[in-house]
Amino acid sequence: MKLLAAGTEIDGFRVVDCIHAGGMAHIYAVEYAQADRSPGFPMAMKIPRMTAGDGAENIVSFEVELQILPVLSGPHVPRFVAAGDLVRLPFLVMEYIPGQTLQHWVDAPERCDTSTIARLGAATAHAAHSLHQQNVCHLDLKPANVLIKADGNAVLLDFGLSCHAHYPDLLAEEMRQAVGSPAWIAPEQVVGVRGDPRSDIFAIGVMLYELATGELPFGAPTTRGGMRQRLWMTPAPPRKHRADIPPWLQEIILRCLEPEASHRYPSAAHLAFDLAHPDQVLITERGERTQGTSLRTHLRRWLRAAGMHYTPSPLPAQQIEETPILMVAVPHAGVTDATLYSLRQAVARSLGIRPGARLACVTVLSPSASSTSSHDRSETTLHRHHIARLRQWAQGLDLSGHHVSYHVLESGDVAHALVRYAASNHVSMMILGAATHGLQTQRFIATVPMRVARDAPCTVILVKQALPFEQLGESFTG
Repeated sequence: MKLLAAGTEIDGFRVVDCIHAGGMAHIYAVEYAQADRSPGFPMAMKIPRMTAGDGAENIVSFEVELQILPVLSGPHVPRFVAAGDLVRLPFLVMEYIPGQTLQHWVDAPERCDTSTIARLGAATAHAAHSLHQQNVCHLDLKPANVLIKADGNAVLLDFGLSCHAHYPDLLAEEMRQAVGSPAWIAPEQVVGVRGDPRSDIFAIGVMLYELATGELPFGAPTTRGGMRQRLWMTPAPPRKHRADIPPWLQEIILRCLEPEASHRYPSAAHLAFDLAHPDQVLITERGERTQGTSLRTHLRRWLRAAGMHYTPSPLPAQQIEETPILMVAVPHAGVTDATLYSLRQAVARSLGIRPGARLACVTVLSPSASSTSSHDRSETTLHRHHIARLRQWAQGLDLSGHHVSYHVLESGDVAHALVRYAASNHVSMMILGAATHGLQTQRFIATVPMRVARDAPCTVILVKQALPFEQLGESFTG
């Protein structure tokens, strides 16, 4: 297909310039032909390649993107504008978003530092989580398809290989074989299972590995047999390539790259959480490894993979709901033992019915509390003191099967700090103590629980203190 010349008009759009000429499509900067029309943002037109030598997957992937892009929303995807007639000239017009793709950092002459890798990975995971909440799996995440905007947020591009849980999977019906980019495709995709959000987590792991080491964990196989090796193989640990990779980052990367989806992060929100809080990452043998997996282990995995039956996961949004991030707000002062007991009981009930849920224990200190602390107590010591208090509070919980982390925030506005933490970490449920003020007082005072319940982006459970500790009335002052 010939490149369109600048000035060419198509269905009311005028071509400005060719932005990209790829193997599956050409992308043009366009504008409305009528000067008085404007969507309020720059636009790009995507036209699939359809010459005699191009494969059928080009037109099928166009149909998939035409089906999915219009129903997506949010800051992590381009806005849909219009589509062309499939018979006459198929095209998609969407928002054009300036920025650098992850390929920019992959191709840089020097490897990224740890903080940059974590920042880029967390932005990508946040974007993937937004997609999964809409019951869509991208299934072709790679550096060229992840755009980082000037504000640091990620936008996902190219939904031609994606799968929407509520629409027919055209690629599965038409192609009858694994589809995806060989270097980033997940093991379950190799055997034809589509629609698992943990496949996108695997692809993010590949990108993190590449950002950290400059190498692809499984190379760039060109045959189906080469791709199948990831069903049982574990890549060389990143620290073997680069000694300064910290154990927490290797732990995250290798967990993303587990051959079995159930051993990876249960959701992209969990992955983003670890990347944003490296000091809270639980480091196992994975993180400390400096040598590759033994041949014996690979053989054992090969035998298991040969007889494994891969099944689709639940709906992406359902899987997120089943493995949520829970948050409990534990006051640091002026709270009764009864309230602390009741909070613990409420958390125990919530974790008990949600296997795999993550728990974040949070307390908020006011700046005045820090400044009025004893002179011989540094800010770091004070922080550790309250972390220890949170750990002590959580000792009565059964945390088997749950990741737990402890966070001390500092803010003069407790409610705002809690709401902001919940929003930035994709918290699904927040548990906090109910106000002890009477109803008449609460009419005139916007208490912390009332403000949190009003503004939080998640479910909020307000817990009232319960017997048998009401009579104690002792403040938890430490």
